[in-house]
Amino acid sequence: MNDPLSDVLTVLEPRSVRGTSLEAGGSWALSFDGRQRLKFVAVLTGRCWLVLPDRDPEALVEGDVILLSNISYTVASHPDIEPSDGMALYAPPGHNTVRLGDCCDTMLIGGGSGFASVNASFLLDALPAFLRIDPGSTGARSIARTLSALKEEADTDQIGGDLVAGKLAEILIVEAVRSYSSSAPVANVGWITALGDARVAKAIRLMHEDVARRWTIDALAREIGMSRSALTLRFSQRVGRAPMDYLTRWRMVLAQRHLANGSSVSDVALAVGYSSQSAFAHAFKRVTGHTPRGV
Repeated sequence: MNDPLSDVLTVLEPRSVRGTSLEAGGSWALSFDGRQRLKFVAVLTGRCWLVLPDRDPEALVEGDVILLSNISYTVASHPDIEPSDGMALYAPPGHNTVRLGDCCDTMLIGGGSGFASVNASFLLDALPAFLRIDPGSTGARSIARTLSALKEEADTDQIGGDLVAGKLAEILIVEAVRSYSSSAPVANVGWITALGDARVAKAIRLMHEDVARRWTIDALAREIGMSRSALTLRFSQRVGRAPMDYLTRWRMVLAQRHLANGSSVSDVALAVGYSSQSAFAHAFKRVTGHTPRGV
């Protein structure tokens, strides 16, 4: 059966956010804005603080690996220091390493993944704004290695570097999702954590595997061996939306990709399971806020 995460990454088209590093000593603080991307930071040596909106400061120490999703943040030697604009320091092309103060009590390496698709929220909304990955886990070690490789690609500017960086970005996302799935409380809501529930995961995979099928809640329940009411309740509790609502949203993510690639509205409607172009257009506008011809 299809792997839903692989489906999502194929459609969202991850793109590398260049690898960077920070070498700092003394008193310092840098702020970074929030964007529709995943940001990864690994502490190679020393310690620092992470300051996030409406949260207590987080102390980071050597070996820590964190994931930030669509949120502004500050890294600092102390949380009370007024930050400078970190974005400006890294803005010049090729300026991948920043050194502050008396180097180098603390060394950080960072990188991440943006998305070509306008539907990045399909993934970002299912991940926490902040995740500390167990420093002893294989995921943390893999992310740290991948960040180092990403920075090396940014520094050396070799042939095929964009392709390699894009693949590294996909690896970062997969490792982050695996780490989150393995550590998230069962009560957490979202399609990513729901993949840990065998029956809900099967429902999601069935819909991804044959998105154009004329699915009904009865047909889906029969495939899984549950009553329609039990499936609806379980799916809604784990995913945060009813099965048919999830299917509609995923169909519209696919539809926007097909339309952006030049497919006709009628062809896209059939591809995502609508025999009526008007029914597709109505669903599309309800989910996206605009008509298919506006893509």
